[in-house]
Amino acid sequence: MFLLNGYKYREITMIKHIVMWRLKNEAAGGTKEENARRLKESLESLTDKIQSLRAVEVGINFNPSPAAFDVVLYSEFDNEEGLQAYQNHPEHLKIVDFVGEIRTDRAVVDYES
Repeated sequence: MFLLNGYKYREITMIKHIVMWRLKNEAAGGTKEENARRLKESLESLTDKIQSLRAVEVGINFNPSPAAFDVVLYSEFDNEEGLQAYQNHPEHLKIVDFVGEIRTDRAVVDYES
């Protein structure tokens, strides 16, 4: 809680969920580029299917650095329960299965802000 111009305001926190993947050159019948686009489209489609998912942004890397990841997901949830609901949702689990076939590496960060 904080005061601003004499009014009390409650701080609103959100859960941010960020995941990055490195993809195989070829997997699941597609090239790295094709699978990156398919992953992006699949993740973005979840906004209409999972109520607890407040915001989603998926980026495909263009940086040729060996340190770079190929695809990144940025998503927002109201609370940890919303994140858990997303992670256990059948539509998300379908994507998890696909990612398991196409990735070589994964990094994740979850935080409040």
